[in-house]
Amino acid sequence: MGLKEKILSKSLYVFHLSSGSCNNCDIELIDCLTPRYDVERFGIVLVGSIKHADVLLCTGSANRLAIPRIKKLYEQMPQPGYVIVYGACGSSRGLFKDSYNTGQPLDEIMPVDVYIPGCPPRPEAIIMGFEKLIEKINSRKEAR
Repeated sequence: MGLKEKILSKSLYVFHLSSGSCNNCDIELIDCLTPRYDVERFGIVLVGSIKHADVLLCTGSANRLAIPRIKKLYEQMPQPGYVIVYGACGSSRGLFKDSYNTGQPLDEIMPVDVYIPGCPPRPEAIIMGFEKLIEKINSRKEAR
């Protein structure tokens, strides 16, 4: 087991990407950082640069201008990198599905590891989504 995998089993550094959302998902994500939910106690920390992140947390349906930037961000993330799509718009483009400016779904732009459904998902759902990602990471380690 490499150093990166040992660190991933203890903590996840998360970069948040809003790719054309209505900001309700973003507000719920900020709620996770408050003392009531405090996701940092689980080792989940928001970082300001994709180059320091283990997880790319995406909200919103990707608009046409955002798609090349999303691809570039995904390519800059250190490997192994994981992607969580958060909210109905990120998962299925939600109410923006038939918009002229909405591009392809996020799972066609990059591989997605975990979906967190809802409009907007509650902080409990976010915590559960991270739990599923940690289980997925641990099962990959056991498979080796």
